[in-house]
Amino acid sequence: MSRIHAGAVVTGAGRGLGKTIAALLVECGYQVLVTDVDPATAQDTADELGGGTTALAVDVRDHTQVEAARDAIVERAGRLDVWVNNAGVLLTGPAWEQDEVARRSIIEVNALGAINGTVAAIEAMRGNGGGHVVNIVSLAGLTAVPGEAVYAASKHAALGFSLSTMADLRLAGITDIDISCICPDGIWTPMLHDKLDDPASALSFSGKLLAPDEVVAAVRTVLDSPRLVTTIPRWRGLIVRLGDMFPRFGLKAVPLMVAQGRRAQRKLRSTGGPRRG
Repeated sequence: MSRIHAGAVVTGAGRGLGKTIAALLVECGYQVLVTDVDPATAQDTADELGGGTTALAVDVRDHTQVEAARDAIVERAGRLDVWVNNAGVLLTGPAWEQDEVARRSIIEVNALGAINGTVAAIEAMRGNGGGHVVNIVSLAGLTAVPGEAVYAASKHAALGFSLSTMADLRLAGITDIDISCICPDGIWTPMLHDKLDDPASALSFSGKLLAPDEVVAAVRTVLDSPRLVTTIPRWRGLIVRLGDMFPRFGLKAVPLMVAQGRRAQRKLRSTGGPRRG
């Protein structure tokens, strides 16, 4: 997988999972552009990762800024090989309790941001050796998620867009560009650190919280062997797909899973976070 003078972009890479993915790409020999809405955070991460890593402030909702990131890495590395759409926001609560600003932010960052990044990447990859777009989605893109309805809608949109765009690429005879969607369960990153007191986010805690490294391992795997949809862990993916196939059954199971998640939140509050072996 290691390549010389190959360009990669990771959005939302100033901290958490995005930062860990950027570190993987640096390790694999890519020239990485770290982007984040916060310029100082992006630059700090680039300085920490080294290896010629550069930084750029990017609001993924703005296609012009996304294109600027694409153009910057192409100018630096000669081509774009990997683009990782990782930027995301999680705001919880029933949709009717969220104001328009919150709803718009979730949809625009999580869905439109992934669309903007994917389109910009494809424009650079077509006719220039191809490449690979990796979209960090969520298990919320596959099933109902109480307390996170708008978030789930944004992730369903990101997944539907990714699969449909892959179909369009193949129908157009373009076989050297791949799109892989990573759909993890809850990850113990800053996105969830402040959700321990939030009952609306209980479902995110109903399984074993993933470490960022577990998701990065899946990214490493799809970079070597592209895969349309990867669920992490696989058994949770099977459960949510079963619930999606039989919605009545899935909705009946929700209260049990929410109760389990709230128990996990209480335990994590008392211990300060998940213990890793």
